[in-house]
Parts: sequence; structure tokens; C-alpha cells
Amino acid sequence: MYIPVVKEVLPFFIGSLAVFGCLGLIFRRFHWKRTALTCFVLGVIAACYMLFFFRDPQRISPSDPSVIVAGADGVVMSIKEIQETEYLKTDAIRISIFLSLFDVHVNRAPIEGRIAFLGYFPGKRYFTFQEKSSEFNQHNSILIEGLQTRCLVNQIVGPVARRVVYWLKLGQIVQKGDRIGMMKFGSRLDMVFPKADVDVVVKPGDRVQAGLTVVATRKPK
Repeated sequence: MYIPVVKEVLPFFIGSLAVFGCLGLIFRRFHWKRTALTCFVLGVIAACYMLFFFRDPQRISPSDPSVIVAGADGVVMSIKEIQETEYLKTDAIRISIFLSLFDVHVNRAPIEGRIAFLGYFPGKRYFTFQEKSSEFNQHNSILIEGLQTRCLVNQIVGPVARRVVYWLKLGQIVQKGDRIGMMKFGSRLDMVFPKADVDVVVKPGDRVQAGLTVVATRKPK
């Protein structure tokens, strides 16, 4: 079965082959044949892993307009009530998802709506299982304004992450489940909703898939 990959894989794929290939040629030059062969094999393994890591499977989100889906693959780390004073300016619910190196790292829109804010914020690189990483770590923020609720998505960089990117423009309209960006070895995604608007249906420890798993439902207005 063919699974597509995102175009961002190219420098990582070529880089893996180039680095290990050059090392193998150097070792071969000095007649260290076993070490050279090991480098060639590692190069192929690393390149194959990059194809695996940057995979982008096709997904169809639930059509029910009342449901909200996960923005990332991974495990729900925490669900916390917070006071969001910067963008939502209200009591809020934050759902945090932790991504391992084996999860799909393409992020998707939890709700349909208009992109009202896009921003990059430099910061620390605490381990993303630490609570303070939500507040202090380097991250991207994406605010989606829907007709019935709003969602603040934070793509958070960990200590070994390269970077996180979004593929959006300010004012763009996105549908629920649309691809919005990728975490290039990033490891945490936070989704923040107004507390009065949603009922959370997942719990810490649940495994979720971006664009597929329902994490919350909208409260009837």
C-alpha cells in the first residue's frame, strides 16, 4: 500500500544518504571495509526512517459539525482548565498531545474556521512532558475562529526538535481535518478551547489520530 510523504522529507532523505555515504567512502578509502559497509547500511536505514517519519496518510474527518477532532497523532498527556488571556481571553480547556518518533507528525485543523492569528515565539526547550513547556517553550501559535467556537493550536518544540512549521496564511479558511502544518521532530501539540463551548470526551492516556479521533464536542447554544 502506497502512503504519501510530505515534500519536506527531501533534504532529510538526501542528507541521510549523503552523510553516511561519504563516511562509508572515507572508511573504504582506508580499507576499513566492515566499517564502510556499516555506514552504507546505516545510511539506507536512516533514509527509510525519514520516509516513514514524514509520511502523510490520507484521512477523512467525521462529518458531524458538532465534533472536534485531534490536531495531532499521539497520546493525550493532560487535560487542564486554564485562564487564556492572550487570544481567547476567557476560561479555557487545554488538551495536550505528546508525539513519539513513531507517530505521524502532520498536524490537522481540529475545527473548521478562519485563520485569525499566526505567530512564532522563541523560548526554552524544556522536555515536553513537563507542564512548564506549554508556557515557556519555543512554539508556533495558530488561532482558528469558527462559527460556534474558537481553537488555539500551539505547536511546541522540545529539546531535540528541529522546528515546527505551519502551512497557512492569515485569513485562510480551513475545514476540519485539513493539514495545517508539521512538527519536524517536535513532540507536543496543545489545543485550547473556550471552556463554555466544549465538552471533552477523551482522557489522559488515550491514543488519538489527527483529523480522525473526536476529542471534544460542542455544547449546544
